[in-house]
Amino acid sequence: MRARRAALREYFTGAMWILPTLSVLLSLILGSALSQVEISPGSKLHILTFQGTADDARTLLIAVTTTMVTVIAVVLGLTVVAFQLSSTQYSPRLLRNFLRDRPNQVVLSMFVATFAYSAAGLYTVGVSGGTRTQDYPRLAVSGALLLTFASLGALVYFTNHLAHSLQIDEIMRVVERRTLAVIGETVPGNDAEAESWPPWAAPLLAERSGYVQAVHPEAMLPAAVAHAAQVRFAVRPAIHVVTGTPIAWVWRASGDAERLAIEPFRDVSGAAIKIGFERTTEQDAALGLRQLVDVASKALSPAVNDPYTAVQAVHHLSVLMSELAGRRLGAYTVREGGASVSVPAHTFDDFLVLSCAQIRRYGSSEPLLDLALLQLLSACLVTVGSDTERAAAIHDQVRLVLTAAERSVTLPEDLAPVRTAAESLLAQGSDMPRMGH
Repeated sequence: MRARRAALREYFTGAMWILPTLSVLLSLILGSALSQVEISPGSKLHILTFQGTADDARTLLIAVTTTMVTVIAVVLGLTVVAFQLSSTQYSPRLLRNFLRDRPNQVVLSMFVATFAYSAAGLYTVGVSGGTRTQDYPRLAVSGALLLTFASLGALVYFTNHLAHSLQIDEIMRVVERRTLAVIGETVPGNDAEAESWPPWAAPLLAERSGYVQAVHPEAMLPAAVAHAAQVRFAVRPAIHVVTGTPIAWVWRASGDAERLAIEPFRDVSGAAIKIGFERTTEQDAALGLRQLVDVASKALSPAVNDPYTAVQAVHHLSVLMSELAGRRLGAYTVREGGASVSVPAHTFDDFLVLSCAQIRRYGSSEPLLDLALLQLLSACLVTVGSDTERAAAIHDQVRLVLTAAERSVTLPEDLAPVRTAAESLLAQGSDMPRMGH
C-alpha cells in the first residue's frame, strides 16, 4: 500500500494534465452552483453583479472563451520553448523538473478553468428551452469576469516565472533543493554489507525492461517470513534491467541448499519493485547529481565553452555531496524472525565518482574548475570527520584531480594554485592509504 501511494504521488506530481482536469471539473461545478443563486434587484449583491442584458452577457462569455483559447495556445508554446531550451542547452534529464513545476501546472489550470467556465455558461445564459430569454444567472456571469481578471494576473506571473525558471542559477537551485529532499526522505542504509546469495539461491526474474524507480523491501517481507526465506535484491534504484534477468535471489534462511519455489515471491514483486521507462527521483538521489554533472559537461563542450557554468554546477554538487558525506549509506535490510529482505544502494564512493569523474575528465585543463572540484572534496573531507574509509576515497579523488591538471594545464603559473590546494588537502590525511597500495 505504501509503495502504491508513493508511485501515485510520483506520477501525479509529474503529470501536467491532472490539475487542469480537476480545475475543469471544479469550474463546471462552481458555474452550476452559482447559476442556481438568484439575486433580487434590491439586494446588496445586485450592485456587484453583471448589469448588462442577456445579449451583453453572451457577448462577454464568447469574448472570454476565445481569448482564453489564444492565451492557452501562447502559454503552451512558451512552455514547449522552455522545454526545448533546457533540453538542448543544459540536459534532457532536466525536462522532468519542468513537468513537475507546480506554478506552471497551476497557471495552466487557471486558464483552462476560465475557458471551461465561460464556455459552459453559453449553454444557459440568455437561452431557456431552446428560445431566447432576458433572464440569466447574473452571479455566474460575474464569476466569469472574476476568473478573467485572475487569469490576467496569472499570465503576468507566468511570464515572470518562466523568465526566472530558464536561468541556469534557478535550474540548478531547483535540482539541489529537490535532491536534498530525496536524500532526506530516502531511508538510510542500515547494513554496511548485505549478505551475498549462495549458489543454490533461486532467481526472481524481471517481468519487464526499464529503470528501477523504487524498491520497497517491506512489501516482500511477509512472503519471506511465510517461507522462512532470505531475499537479496540484485538491483537498486537507477539501475536498468532487462526482461528475464535476475532482479533478486531467494534462498532458505536455514541454509538448506534445496531451492525454494519462486512463485509466491513473484506474486508480490510488483508491489516490491517499481520498474518504469525513465529514472525518477522517488528513491534515486543519484539522478539529481547526474543532472548537475550533465549541466557541467554540456557547459564544458566546445560548442558551448562556458566553464563558469560548470563551476557553478560543482558548487551545487558540493552541497549535495556534503549532505551525503554525513549520512549512513549502504544496503538496507528489513528483518523479521529469521527472514530478511535486503536492497543494495549507492555507496559514498559511488556518489563521489559520479560527482567528480566526468567533470574532471572534461574540464581538467581549466584551473578554475580544478579548484572548484578540490573545494568540493575539501567540504566532504570536513564532513566525514574521522571516517578513514571515506577520507581515503576523497584523497584518491584529490590525487586524480591533481594528476589530470598536471597533464592538461600548460602554464606553471596556472597550475600552481591547483597544486597548492591539492597538496594542502592531501596533507590533512597523509596517513591515508594511496591508490594501488
